[in-house]
Amino acid sequence: MTLDDIDTRVGSNFLDIVGVCSTQDSDALGDGSIVLLGPKEPGFWAHFTASPEYNDQSADPIDRWSTRTISQAADDLGATPLFPFGAPARPFLSWALRSGRAWSSPVGMLVHDRFGLWLSFRGALFVEQKLDASPAQPRPCDACADQPCRTACPVSALTSDGYNLDVCHTFLDTADGDACMTRGCAVRRACPAGADYRRVDAQSAYHMKRFHPCR
Repeated sequence: MTLDDIDTRVGSNFLDIVGVCSTQDSDALGDGSIVLLGPKEPGFWAHFTASPEYNDQSADPIDRWSTRTISQAADDLGATPLFPFGAPARPFLSWALRSGRAWSSPVGMLVHDRFGLWLSFRGALFVEQKLDASPAQPRPCDACADQPCRTACPVSALTSDGYNLDVCHTFLDTADGDACMTRGCAVRRACPAGADYRRVDAQSAYHMKRFHPCR
């Protein structure tokens, strides 16, 4: 099996390979590789919203969709599906850091060389072989002179000094918070590394509503 084989299979469900790392003893998976998967744009949101999980009015549609589609891909590829939700808890952030494609950003969130601060995971595949990962990339923040993420939050709830959850939620309850609620976090949107990775506003609004359901 090659990464191209995996990319072709998961791409049919608008999933993208966002990083690959070799396993370590602490992963308790055995010897092999972990292939991290995230939304493939453009097209992911339209694909997901046409799914039975999105339209059946039951809870946790995107997690149920991820479980179904990634488990089916794992069956087809002879791999083991892994998820960033449910039990057992999996160290997706550590895996991303080990992949050489993600780093800690100036505001603490992970930043990806291609997806910027829009990096997210729908799941992963464990395969019992060593896969050739993409060469490690330079951390995009090191070449970002302005680092606009540091000052993008309108109420300074998310800065290099940390994240004030209460201030964030209070702001989202105001009219001034509408842009974050409908287009996604201003800090994520400010990251130049993710400028070419376009998440549609409806997708951001969906996740923001679940993060801040009081609006």
